[in-house]
Amino acid sequence: MRRRTALALAACLGLMPLAPARADDPPAKPERVLIPYRLTDANHLMVRVKVNGKGPFHFIVDTGAPAVFISKDVAKKAGAAKDGADGKEWIKFDSFELEGGLKVEKARGRAEDLVQFEGMNKMGLAGVEIHGVIGYEVLAKYRIEYDLTRDKLAFEPLKFNPPALIPIGGKGGDDIQSMKPMVNMMIALLGLKPNYDVVPRGFTGIEYDEKGGKVTIKAVLPGSPAAKAGLKVGDVITSIKADDVKTGKDLHKALAKAGVGTSWRFYLTRGNQDVEVVVELGKGL
Repeated sequence: MRRRTALALAACLGLMPLAPARADDPPAKPERVLIPYRLTDANHLMVRVKVNGKGPFHFIVDTGAPAVFISKDVAKKAGAAKDGADGKEWIKFDSFELEGGLKVEKARGRAEDLVQFEGMNKMGLAGVEIHGVIGYEVLAKYRIEYDLTRDKLAFEPLKFNPPALIPIGGKGGDDIQSMKPMVNMMIALLGLKPNYDVVPRGFTGIEYDEKGGKVTIKAVLPGSPAAKAGLKVGDVITSIKADDVKTGKDLHKALAKAGVGTSWRFYLTRGNQDVEVVVELGKGL
């Protein structure tokens, strides 16, 4: 009787221990980060990255690459330093952030002008200048959801640290890198020149839902170009300039060539009213 009374009193005073989590309780779901991407003219997945706060730079998501590779020029601009004992091979980044808010901890890479992107840049094959690739050593830390009908990749952090890579010398894969002189000679003989527009894609600052042939704004990032222009949650985007918008793909296509600092006229349905809003696109990261 005394024990029951003591337990009741302890419960009233808030002294009872918390019940332990049950073994069958579902684990907390890691936060998913949505990363904007675009397909280059060569159909590579490209994301924008800030390195040491500089950029944004264009990186290809390459599951076949062993690590992060970054052009020597960009590594110099970003102030990337050699990484300790492995300084001859690796450089370290003080920060490595993908557009959308994904900050990769303890990222490192290789400063090399790989023929894979150097050749594409000289011939303008990608339609945009490529500054590097993101490979296994970073990608293996995340579960990545690819849905090419959407304009974002979903990155979900994993509790996994990739094993150390076997040193691969001062260059990338020697077989393919040996093609660089031949590629450079071919470019010179053919007189090829890049034809890409180096203006980065502009940033709007909205999230949307797509349903029933309508694209509805579900979130407006505070301080973004969209917020400053007056776009609101619940607005239905009917067209941008002369392009009709009925799906997320239409929206992405309409803004694909929109550069930083350009102004775009959004035609909206807000409640029972038709509204026009001009948005001056920003830098994104």
